Amino acid sequence: MISTILSQGGDWLPDLVSGLKVSVMVTMVSLLIGLPFGFLLSLGVMSKSRMSNALALVVVEIGRGAPSLVLLQFAYFGLPSAGLTLSSFGASVVALSWTTAAYTSEIIRAGLQSVPAGQREAAMAVGLNRMDMMRFVIMPQGLKIAIPALLGFAILIFQTTSLCFAIALPELTSKAYEIGANTFQYLPALVLAGLLYLMVCIPMTMIVHWIENRRKY
Repeated sequence: MISTILSQGGDWLPDLVSGLKVSVMVTMVSLLIGLPFGFLLSLGVMSKSRMSNALALVVVEIGRGAPSLVLLQFAYFGLPSAGLTLSSFGASVVALSWTTAAYTSEIIRAGLQSVPAGQREAAMAVGLNRMDMMRFVIMPQGLKIAIPALLGFAILIFQTTSLCFAIALPELTSKAYEIGANTFQYLPALVLAGLLYLMVCIPMTMIVHWIENRRKY
């Protein structure tokens, strides 16, 4: 296997790297869409309005309860029956953005609710209304607490892009399978793809640990 990787890996790398770029792009777009929606959902869950609370909970529970693969299949194969046809890239972004929003809403909510009650009381004592208290007191502290968990989830979403091969997205895993199908060298191709995943995930994991350690001091 090692000899195969050394002898043919150079020929495979361009295709695998192009797949890696697609995986990174899907991850970035899903996070750019999902994180703001996750923040809005966290506010909805904490809202005193029953309608806002119920709607946010439904969206969150579906996003957390349904496997990412099911959401991918729903976006790519299910939505066309309702008159909305998406490309494999668009369907991947829709599904993973929903997953991101659902899970990060709970991470953000936990961060916001972990702000000590004394901070809220002090904000009310100086005359801040609820919106200003959220903007200037709770959000800066709560989001800072949530950052390590959010970064860890970003790594998970990057790994989840491997499921997008099921809807024909030409991402890294899909490219590895394609190489394996053409050369019958599935194991070396998948090992090389795994190494590329590690090249992204390990530095990101180290950054998360570094941020967590800085928070302790």
